[in-house]
Amino acid sequence: MTFPLVGVVGGGQLARMLAPAAIELGVHLHVLAESEDVSATSAARYTVGDYRDLDTLMRFAATVDVLTFDHEHVPTEHLRTLEDSGVAVRPGPEALQYAQDKLKMRGIADELGLPNPVWAAVDSVEALVSFGEEHGWPVVLKTPRGGYDGKGVRVVRTPEEAAETTEWFELDFPALLVEQLVPFSRELSAQVARRPSGEVAIYPIVESLQTDSVCDVVTAPAPGLDPEVAAAAAEAASTLAERLGVVGMLAVELFETPGTGPGFLINELAMRPHNSGHWSMDGAVTGQFEQHLRAVLDLPLGSTQPLGAYTVMKNYLGGANQDLYSAFDRAMSEYPSAKIHVYGKAVRPGRKVGHVNVIAATEQDLDQARAIAEGAASVIRDGVPSADSAR
Repeated sequence: MTFPLVGVVGGGQLARMLAPAAIELGVHLHVLAESEDVSATSAARYTVGDYRDLDTLMRFAATVDVLTFDHEHVPTEHLRTLEDSGVAVRPGPEALQYAQDKLKMRGIADELGLPNPVWAAVDSVEALVSFGEEHGWPVVLKTPRGGYDGKGVRVVRTPEEAAETTEWFELDFPALLVEQLVPFSRELSAQVARRPSGEVAIYPIVESLQTDSVCDVVTAPAPGLDPEVAAAAAEAASTLAERLGVVGMLAVELFETPGTGPGFLINELAMRPHNSGHWSMDGAVTGQFEQHLRAVLDLPLGSTQPLGAYTVMKNYLGGANQDLYSAFDRAMSEYPSAKIHVYGKAVRPGRKVGHVNVIAATEQDLDQARAIAEGAASVIRDGVPSADSAR
């Protein structure tokens, strides 16, 4: 029997979490890792190399049947060269460019008639001030490429603050993105998967709570979300997947805006498994990592049906406890319903090092599930449970 070899560019935790799903399917992984000590090197076959170097990418691609990604940072022109040479790049560069470049993403959302914040491309402080004067302060200034978890994002509240952004316009970008600051009630995320033959699978819309611009807690499905808003958000994500030709997982981050338009605005796109989908590893029939592999291999997509009324996903960042494994005994003993995931990364303050999933069997169990997730995460992060934790 011959099973395919999937190449993954990038050796972070997303590549690492593809490995168990690949093992279950009998699929082989080969990771192009940034260094020997990144997350995925302990979980899959790997080669160390620079994803920004075309020759490295060409040599790596020659060893695999299909190429996919742990991140969106591979130069678009390199991906086009790979595709032109016959490499199955999934998602392809014509789709991936909209996750790589926020200006292109805003433009295509407008073109498709999807709900966007008011935005513009600006190339000077003067243009930034003009936008703020026309549309109202505060505004949000973003680099079009490379930003994540709050990096490459700056809230500008006044013309005087705009005058302090000169160095942003000296970065290596023809223009930056400026948007109106959206008065949203909460952040949501819509996830879909699409295979090359066109089949799309839609996950429930989830609520994503951020702390210091980093995803902290995800609840799936989003509690109290208007069914019409949920349906419209899922339709928007499906439209993007289909019209852009996405192959694999697509996450559409959203701002919920009750009473405005369809009730949401698009924030950002990610064409890969996403933090807001980690709940599905334990809380859905088909987790996002298996689904991504099915999609890039053009296999039938799996059911996205939740396994409980809700699933709570709690990230934990690097904290006081440097030896995460030393806390497992206590965390597992005190919170046996918590599913613990660790990323194999060195512990540093503010760095994502793992997450916990807890399923709530009924709606009445949601608060307890949240407390269990927080309690287990705090034991691992700090060595002690949080004050409001519950077993």
